[in-house]
Amino acid sequence: MIRKNLSLALGVLLTCSFSVSSWAADVTLKLGHPVNEEHSWHKASLKFAEQVKQKTNGEVEVKVYPNESLGKEMDIINAIQLGSVDMTITGESLQNWAPSAALLGVPYMITSSEQMAKIVNGEVGAQIAKDIEEKAKLKTIAWFERGPRNLTANRPITNPSELKGLTLRLPNVPLFIGVWKELGAQPTPMAFSEVFTGLQQGVIEGQENPLSMIMSGSFFEVQKYLNRTEHVRGWIYLMMGSKKFNKLKPEYQQAILDAGKEAQRYEHELYLADEAKLIDTLQAKGMILVDVHQNEFAAIANKAVEKLINPQIKPLYEKARDTK
Repeated sequence: MIRKNLSLALGVLLTCSFSVSSWAADVTLKLGHPVNEEHSWHKASLKFAEQVKQKTNGEVEVKVYPNESLGKEMDIINAIQLGSVDMTITGESLQNWAPSAALLGVPYMITSSEQMAKIVNGEVGAQIAKDIEEKAKLKTIAWFERGPRNLTANRPITNPSELKGLTLRLPNVPLFIGVWKELGAQPTPMAFSEVFTGLQQGVIEGQENPLSMIMSGSFFEVQKYLNRTEHVRGWIYLMMGSKKFNKLKPEYQQAILDAGKEAQRYEHELYLADEAKLIDTLQAKGMILVDVHQNEFAAIANKAVEKLINPQIKPLYEKARDTK
């Protein structure tokens, strides 16, 4: 009887072991990004994870970490290159490795979603993706359109002369910093996670971001005026360390790329729906909408870009700018 019970117990244990093994993913990928759970990028990341799991029959699992919980943008990029993180969502900050990534966010270069899609899906986008993979060791999996960047402050700003002396938070993007200096502001590079506290404490007086980031950062609590400069239309990439990607089985690689396309379509639907209501939502939360003389901003910004842009990528910039 004892021997029979032991055999039964051993059989159950082995069955459980095989079951746990069958449930466990062969590959687990860590995806860290800067925004909160309400943002379309996070929702798209979850869709991506869901699609990867489905397309690999659970053999590849993507774990998503929002709110810079794996580190700030530059830290995560470095961590991917070192192999401790696998994926992130990032954009023009990659110009610190690949100069052509500056084209993901050039002031007043892109004027419509249609022009953007032609750029990203065409020769210019292909060259940028190639440069990023070669120099930053990151593979592009999908791209998301970013809403126009707008300037927030605690005073209305309708023309560049009113920027004088404004301490303005910017991401660590050399072209952004140079252009805003030319416009008259005092740029201060700062991580996105530090912006709210910086505004609250008066370390900085303004910031610029797409409406979705203004909302997710709760900047309406510490900024009164939403100045519609719409100075940058750009895109951002869902990326994976190319070394890790290349080590995966070919069927896993294809599943990840296919899941990226699904996530991209899903995110674009969310983006369009969000952009349509964000202005009303921010106004309801107390922000005052200010129409600005965009042509005055654009005239100075375009001259600054011509002067500041890396000569190595100027032909690519001109090709993107002239895409219709």
